[in-house]
Amino acid sequence: MTILLWTWPFGDRFTLNHCEKSGEDQGCFFTADHNYYLTANAVIFHHRDVCQSKKQMPQIARPPEQYWVWFNLESPSHSPNLGFMDNLINLTMSYRSDSDIFTPYGWLVKNNINQNFTIPKKTLLAAWVVSNWNPSSKRVKYYQKLKKHMQIDVYGRQRMFLPRKGMQETLSRYKFYFAFENSQHRDYITEKLWRNALLSGAVPVVLGPPRENYEKFIPQDSFIHVDDFPSPKGLADYLHELDKDKERYEQYFKWRAKLWPIAVKHPWRSHYCKACKGLKEAPAYRTMPSLVTWYT
Repeated sequence: MTILLWTWPFGDRFTLNHCEKSGEDQGCFFTADHNYYLTANAVIFHHRDVCQSKKQMPQIARPPEQYWVWFNLESPSHSPNLGFMDNLINLTMSYRSDSDIFTPYGWLVKNNINQNFTIPKKTLLAAWVVSNWNPSSKRVKYYQKLKKHMQIDVYGRQRMFLPRKGMQETLSRYKFYFAFENSQHRDYITEKLWRNALLSGAVPVVLGPPRENYEKFIPQDSFIHVDDFPSPKGLADYLHELDKDKERYEQYFKWRAKLWPIAVKHPWRSHYCKACKGLKEAPAYRTMPSLVTWYT
């Protein structure tokens, strides 16, 4: 099976045909060479690279039964021109759990044996890493109220510097990490939770979809949701309580005796590798009349 990447996602190049899981790409050949278009079994379109104009899509007829796969890791709020894809797409590939090809930002795996998780040494209270600072966003508005009641160290563009190589080590020193999403949508739970919080060994304080949505993916006692509190002050008061109560704080790590968080190490490669298995197990050939109806 030949799978054509119509564009490199955001121009980021990576090694093809070198999947991390043994056999994950068995029977598939990945290429970014458009000369394979007429013989490819499937073409993957990264939404943000083709959504501005139909001229960014193939300009010659689609070969019969060729799958067109829509790939997107951005939320609906940051996915312009979805109507552009009406009656063009055969399969979806995204963080949404009901995608044809599910490509989450992270997931949990079971430990083979029960073992105690060693909580990293904590010397600081709370951190937040943010690159897209939008004053009108829900997360920035919430932070502006929350910071009146507690100390929060903010890293990112035009704020405290956080080296990428030492990021997890730095964040591991904090008791809490604010995994605030840039927009609130079903299943939109990103590396802010998986890598910045869970892999760093900080308790995530989340702002995103409702609590029940998070509980589809992580235990209910593994995180704190801002919606659990009537106000930012209520949240701050609770975090201060946990800060002073070692036993209650450590309850947020009990689940780690049985489960371990995974965040993809080489994201683009990992996501595209999932396409091989997904395409081999694809449902009967059909075309989606409207991405907007499904995705938003």
